[in-house]
Formats: sequence, structure tokens, C-alpha cells
Amino acid sequence: MPTPSSALNVSEFLREHIRTVADWPSAGVQFRDITPLLQNPQVFRVLIDAFVHHYMDPTLRPDVVAGLDARGFIIGAVVAYELNVGFVPIRKKGKLPFTTVQETYELEYGSATVELHTDAVTRGQRVLLIDDLIATGGTMIAGVKLLERLGAVVTECAVIVDLPELGGSARLKALGKPLLTLVDFEGH
Repeated sequence: MPTPSSALNVSEFLREHIRTVADWPSAGVQFRDITPLLQNPQVFRVLIDAFVHHYMDPTLRPDVVAGLDARGFIIGAVVAYELNVGFVPIRKKGKLPFTTVQETYELEYGSATVELHTDAVTRGQRVLLIDDLIATGGTMIAGVKLLERLGAVVTECAVIVDLPELGGSARLKALGKPLLTLVDFEGH
């Protein structure tokens, strides 16, 4: 399988391996399914390398990677391993066994809560927060708030897919958080 040779090609290459599922989980929704990116080892390598090569830059290199439940765990843990830094899971409420801090955020129909162990990060630690995609931004912003409440510095957020028309990337940038996205599905 050919591999991409530039950043533009990486984005297009990854886009070709993201499946769009119409009307899931409800009518009118175009669900962007990343599982094909993970199933093919060559495509998965391109995906991980795109993140790792970006964060090898000493000015961007984190002390730790935090991943959002659940697909952020898949990507974040591998990126942390490749960067030789620790990994911290931010879980849905009730999934962590130790003392936690919580952040509740609004969903389209209701709310959700995510948690982080109180000893997951230390004051001043540089953190990369990662997930599979950003839509409305609620989960990502809740993760930023948790990490910062514990004194960490969220240096950047990263996702595979941005759905900019849903406003999440704009909300995150309005908070002053840089966002790395590999594939943009605006207007698609």
C-alpha cells in the first residue's frame, strides 16, 4: 500500500480510511467511524506517526498524554508510548477506582460527567489532550478543565477528525487552546 509523502497527503490518505455511516446513531447524522483506521496496520502506523512526528518538536513535546474515554485511549496510549511519556485516562463517571475530580458538561440531550484521578498529573506538567474527534467540544473542554484544576498545563489538544460546523474547535480555540486536527470534515 502506498504511503503519503506530505502533510496534505496524510490528511487525504486518512480521510480515505474513515467510514461515514449515514443516519447513525439517529436520522440525519453522518457518523465518522475511525475503526477502519485502526484495522489496517499500515494505516494505523500513518495515523500514529502523524501525531508522533508533530510532538517530537521540543517546543510541543508533552510530559504526559491524556486520553479521553474511550477512543482517545486507543490513540493517546500509543502516542504516549512512542513519545516515551506517561499516559493518563480521563474516564466517564464511575469508572476510576481512586479519588477523582469531576467535570460535568452538556450534551445535546442532557449532560455527562468525566473524571480524572487526583494524582494523575502534577502541577506544571505539560499535557497533550487527545481524542478521536471534536464535534461540539464538550468532552474536550471538560478534560482541559480537569487537567488544569490539578495544576497541569494543557499545551495542545489533538484529534483525528474535526467537525467544525458543530463549533467544538472554535470553542476550544476561544479558550486559548491550540488544536491539532488531521482530517477536517467541514461541509462533507
